[in-house]
Parts: sequence; structure tokens; C-alpha cells
Amino acid sequence: MAAFPRTLASIVISVGGLALFLIFASWLLISYPSGSTFQGIDHSSKVGLPLPLGEKTKLVSTDSSRGVEPVNQQKPEVPTSSSVIPNVLVTKETSNHTAQDLLNDTGRVYTEKDNGASVSSSSSPLPPKKTSQVNTVESGICDLYNGKWFYDSSGPLYTNNSCPVLTQMQNCQGNGRPDKDYENWRWKPSGCDLPRFNTSKFLELMRGKTLAFIGDSVARNQMESMLCILWQVEAPRNRGNKRMQRWYFKSTSTTIVRIWSSWLVHKTSEPFDFAPEGVVKLHLDAPDEDFLDFLPSFDVVVLSSGHWFAKQSVYIFNNEIVGGQLWWPDKSRPKKIDNVEAFGISVETILTAIATHPNYTGLTIVRSYSPDHYEGGAWNTGGSCTGKTKPALEGELVQNGFTDVMHEKQVVGFNRALKKLSNRSKLKLMDITKAFGYRHDGHPGPYRNPDPNKITKRGPDGKPPPQDCLHWCMPGPVDTWNELVLEIIRRQFDGTGRYST
Repeated sequence: MAAFPRTLASIVISVGGLALFLIFASWLLISYPSGSTFQGIDHSSKVGLPLPLGEKTKLVSTDSSRGVEPVNQQKPEVPTSSSVIPNVLVTKETSNHTAQDLLNDTGRVYTEKDNGASVSSSSSPLPPKKTSQVNTVESGICDLYNGKWFYDSSGPLYTNNSCPVLTQMQNCQGNGRPDKDYENWRWKPSGCDLPRFNTSKFLELMRGKTLAFIGDSVARNQMESMLCILWQVEAPRNRGNKRMQRWYFKSTSTTIVRIWSSWLVHKTSEPFDFAPEGVVKLHLDAPDEDFLDFLPSFDVVVLSSGHWFAKQSVYIFNNEIVGGQLWWPDKSRPKKIDNVEAFGISVETILTAIATHPNYTGLTIVRSYSPDHYEGGAWNTGGSCTGKTKPALEGELVQNGFTDVMHEKQVVGFNRALKKLSNRSKLKLMDITKAFGYRHDGHPGPYRNPDPNKITKRGPDGKPPPQDCLHWCMPGPVDTWNELVLEIIRRQFDGTGRYST
């Protein structure tokens, strides 16, 4: 009987321990129900798997010194690799980051496919894959302005006889030029194709919009090329006045405008300091108000300038005469700037005015300096492009120092203005200078008028006849500028990564 109390005590102890165990287990189940995770991580998140589309996820920090805690930050949703997101482009205008920066931010690799822009997910940031077929203009993957000229037997987009607005000086065939191959060379960028101009596509993209060509006579040259191309589909209505030319295409309510502005900055002929009346004064730090007043009504602006800085003018900056071109009466007084520097300042001035205009939201395309091809002299000292019938080869290029430095100053002015962009507009540089350096065959040369008795060959003394090696024959190389304009506009308004007919 003495052993019974000890046996009873053992049973009591065992039952009590079992009860304590059951109570502890129940507490665990209540505190951490089945299916949950720990430390505040959203239970829908699964390590190593892509997150469902449309769900906002909460990321966590794994700082070993503090354990695991939630972070008040949300990242964009990451789609699965089979997802296709149309209209996705990594563009300079949408971000100041590089494509690699965007990639590191989202973990996504952007590639251009034939059926649109597809997006593949990646668990780690990988560099964009290079493809043989790339058609992105603004991302830098496809450089439109490095390539080669190739012969296209399909011919030009129009003829001199099918365009009623062609200036006679650029009507090379109508003025008796005997060769025609210069009409058939097309530009092929190295990394992609530049599509042939699609008139219907252009008018649809510009539905209800206005495109303005602003600048000098080279701007007129390009504007007339655009009109000639569009005229093959629809004859526009002339709604112009003394201040601007306006052509209206009724089918899509599209308007093409041209405004003359030789220097793109404010000019006056009134006396200023020691500069007398009659000489043009350029206020390099003030934009040309003649067209700036109309700026908010334009959706696309194409700017052209530079060549008038070779003409006589006085340069005023900060209310002080700082230089002059073909005018400087006091040789003992040093100039502070020359015409090249003046051009660079003017570019920054006008583009800054556009980039900071409070009511302008359009697209500004700065067509870079158009090269001339006066060989053996300047336009007024016996320079010539006579006898050029096809694009120059590498060994035939004649270095043009003035063109090079003007282009350099223009690019500097553009970049400075771009940094000041504060409105919702876009600035694009259409850099044609290098490509068109090869097109010494594309100018009227001596075929500037229809006079059958004009001199077209060098005289007995070897001097060339008067000629135009600055403007471009129509049809001719200048039509390529408008193919580039269409390509830039398409990416701005169409939003797709490829050209669609």
C-alpha cells in the first residue's frame, strides 16, 4: 500500500504536464494560424515567383540588425514573361534616366519585336539585348543620322510637273538640268530602315494639328517639299496672309504653316549706339516675337537657321554692341564675338524661349545646319558645285570648316536650352549635317532659272558660272528631311515602336 501514493502522484504529474502542453499548443495555433507568414510580409507574396498582375506588393527590408520589417515603398507591377505591353518605349523625352537606369529600376528588359514592343521580366537587371532589327528612334538604339545613301529605282515621291508650289529656283529639271539620278538616292540608317514617306499616315497623325516651318529660305525649301509630297494625295486650300503662309488639308483638318524668320531672334534697323539706321541689328538675347506670338497654336515646329549669319548685321547682347558681320566701322575697337558665336547664342536664345513658354506644349524639331557645297570659293567668290551627279564617296568629301563649326555651335546651343526645359513641350535635334555632307549633287548649281541661254559651264578662264550650291533641287535630297520629320512625329503621336502603313 505504500507504493500506491507514489503511483498516484506520478499519474497526477503526468496529467498536469499533458494539460500544460495542450494549453501551450493551443496558444500557438491561435497566435499563428495555418497559412500565414511571419513579420508582416503580405501572404500573397511568394519568394522566387513573379507577382500577379495588378496587385500592389509590399516589399520588405532584410536588415540583419533589425530583423525583417515592412518598407513603405511600392514598385511598379512586374509582368510575367509572356505579357505583351504595347506602346512601351524607353525614350529620352519620358525620362532623364538611361535605358539601363530604367532597367535597374524595374527589372524589365525592353526589346523591339515585329508585332510591337514586348516586355520580358527578369529577376536580375540584365543589359538590353542587341537585335538585328531595331527601329527605336528616340532611345538611341537606332541612330537615324548615321548610315549611307543607296540608289532607289522606284523614283522620287513627286515630279517637278506634279507640284504647283515649287519655287522656280529649285525646279532643277524645269530649269534644264540634264541628269536625274540625284532624285533617286535614298537614305538608309545603319541600324534600321527609314520608311518611304507615307502621305496618308502623315495626315492621319497630324489630324486636327498644325505643322509650322519657321526660319530662312532653307525652311521654305523644306516646306515646299512637304507640300509637294502631300499634294500627290490631296490639294490643300491656301489660307495664308502677309504674316504667314497657311495650307489647309480638309480631309484631316491638317494645316501646314511657314513663317519667315531669317535669324530667329529679334531684329531692328533703328539706330543703336554707334550703329546707324539701316543696318540690321540683332538682339541675340531676345527671341523673334514675329512668330513667338503664334507658338501656342502650333503642334509641331521645324526650325531652320544659320545661313543668314553670313550676311551683314550688328550683334547686340545685354544691351551692348558686341560684334558685327560685314560691318565694323571702328577697327581699333575689338569685337567680342564673331558670326559663329552669334549663331550659337541665337540658337540657345530661341530654343530657351520655346522650352520655357508657359502655353506651348508642342514638338519642336531643330533641323541641324544644312551644308552647302561651294568648292573652290564661297557663294560670291567663285564657289561651284557644277558637274556633281551622284553622292560623294568617302574619298571625295571636301571638308567644310565653316559648316563644321556652325553645326558644333548649334548643338551646344541646343543642349543648353534642353537643360532649361520647363514646360510640357519636346525638343528634338534632327541632325542631318553629316549625312547631307555627301549630297553635293543635290543642289541647283547653275540651273537656277529656265533661261535657255544661261551659262552652265566654266568659261575659258576656268571660272564657274553663277550658281546655287546651298538650296536643294526638288524633287531631291530635301525630301528625305520630311521622311525624318514623319518618323519623329510618328513616335511622338503614334506611340508604337514600329512603322505601320
